[in-house]
Amino acid sequence: MSSDRDPVIVSARRTPIGTRGRGLARLRLEDLAAPVIRVALTDAEAALGAAPTVADVVLGNCTGPGGNAGRIAALAAGLDVTIPGGTVDRQCGSGLAAVLDATAAIRAGDPRPRVAGGVESASTAPERSADGIPYDRAPFTPAAFPDPGMPEAAQALAAADGISRARQDAHAARSHRRALAARAGGRFTAEIVPLAGIGDDDAIGRAEPLLARLPTLFPGGTVTAGTSTRISDGAAAVVVAPAGSAPGLAVRAGAMVGCDPALPGIGAAAAIRAALDQFGAAVGDIAAFEIVEAFAAQSLAVLGRLGIADDDERVCADGGALALGHPWGASGAVAVVRLFSRLVRAGAPAGTLGIAAASVGGGMGVAAVVEVVR
Repeated sequence: MSSDRDPVIVSARRTPIGTRGRGLARLRLEDLAAPVIRVALTDAEAALGAAPTVADVVLGNCTGPGGNAGRIAALAAGLDVTIPGGTVDRQCGSGLAAVLDATAAIRAGDPRPRVAGGVESASTAPERSADGIPYDRAPFTPAAFPDPGMPEAAQALAAADGISRARQDAHAARSHRRALAARAGGRFTAEIVPLAGIGDDDAIGRAEPLLARLPTLFPGGTVTAGTSTRISDGAAAVVVAPAGSAPGLAVRAGAMVGCDPALPGIGAAAAIRAALDQFGAAVGDIAAFEIVEAFAAQSLAVLGRLGIADDDERVCADGGALALGHPWGASGAVAVVRLFSRLVRAGAPAGTLGIAAASVGGGMGVAAVVEVVR
């Protein structure tokens, strides 16, 4: 149920999303995050009528060099040295988890606004090794549990749910078409902070003409590079303030859940159900969904468990990660920024509901229910 204590997202910005090795490749994580934090705070000052007294900066990050990305970004953004920073690692759900952490702190009684979001520079992530042997990522589970690679997990989910190659291709194509239309209509412009002379997501539209010709990633499988999102660089930041501070998105409910590590792609479905139950709403009450599209098969499996049609206009209406890209630690926060644009910037009436969600490696899911307040 709604509460007069629910914190409100009063501003939301992101960088362009750049494919690893392309336009944003030379920017370190603080170079990505700091400009977005500064602009989000400027927007928040306009919304609040005064510069916010920031209590903390909390950012999601997965593959950075360590050293506390939130604190580094806060200092790089020029915030006072007395403002701390923290880093959340819940893999693909990190950015959204950071937003929920910020709202929880305000709801608990500290009235000061907070900056939350996520950042990932896949291009500058350090190489890692154990006993001199390089590895791509740390384990998501201990040795006794399954820990599939994400493409393998998507293929397993496609097989388990009987999701065909044709459905996956159609889902990816739809994501690109929606993103192309949104870009042409200027619907990304107000949310993007240009960096390095780049003001646009570089992956939109690139894969769509190739989808039918791409080979599968695994023999006898259905997942292809075109139905898998691109590894990307990017950052997103929101400012969360106490209830009643300004118009925006009130965070009504949030959930973090676990699921079978062998099928981590389904985590978002259970998290959405849990957040809806917490708020007392149903899938049909939601006007806008932003669910991180790590793979077409994974996205379709989540929608199927929620009883949502493949082509539902409420879901990633301007395209999702299959078109825009997937900067792991930032993607959950990008979903929140997209909801802010689709609902607040677009003038949706007070009371309109949205959901941001992500499935998470290791078998987890995260979701938040937000409501437009005017």
